[in-house]
Amino acid sequence: MLKKLGRLTKINQVNGQSDEGRDVPPGQFVTDKFPVLSYGPTPKIDLNEWRFRVFGLVDGEVTLDWKQFKDLPQTTLDAEFHCVTQWSNLHNTWGGVLFTDVLKLVQPRPEARFVMLHCYGGYTTNLPLEIVTDNDVLFARTHDGKALEPEHGAPLRFIVPKRYAWKSAKWVNGLEFMAEDRPGFWEVRGYHNDGDPWKEQRFWDSLT
Repeated sequence: MLKKLGRLTKINQVNGQSDEGRDVPPGQFVTDKFPVLSYGPTPKIDLNEWRFRVFGLVDGEVTLDWKQFKDLPQTTLDAEFHCVTQWSNLHNTWGGVLFTDVLKLVQPRPEARFVMLHCYGGYTTNLPLEIVTDNDVLFARTHDGKALEPEHGAPLRFIVPKRYAWKSAKWVNGLEFMAEDRPGFWEVRGYHNDGDPWKEQRFWDSLT
């Protein structure tokens, strides 16, 4: 199963613009580099022991090993990547499993309105369910046709193109469904709860 989705592709089709002519979120500069920014050391993860747990407000929690995760439908999409440190890379091809395909493994309860991503190393980040169910959100295993490098989140990284990159959590191992919103690692340390780059929602004192 192979798809071409994502904001980058759709904008080019609708507006007929080249990448160079497209808008960039305010306060951002464009680069073709992919800097490494992480809190704490890169964890050493044994794929034989890797597990991905879907839990919380769902009927029938699910835990997958690496082979089971790789056997899920695979998708590629082109998407922008905006870091809160003010750089944007407009050319990224991610490969992995769409959030909506993971969602098919469980039945969220009616009161579930938010999710929390859990990661090796203790990192977390929160998002509304209505954002992550868009068709450009996925759990990525590859970047630009190659397996993700450990410092970029291997073996699994969450990708949310419409939010600043701290929401695109590295080293993911859990997905929790919640009724009430709960701030994650950077959100409790002053970063904006929503993190929309087009609104410059960098920190809690943002005016938007």
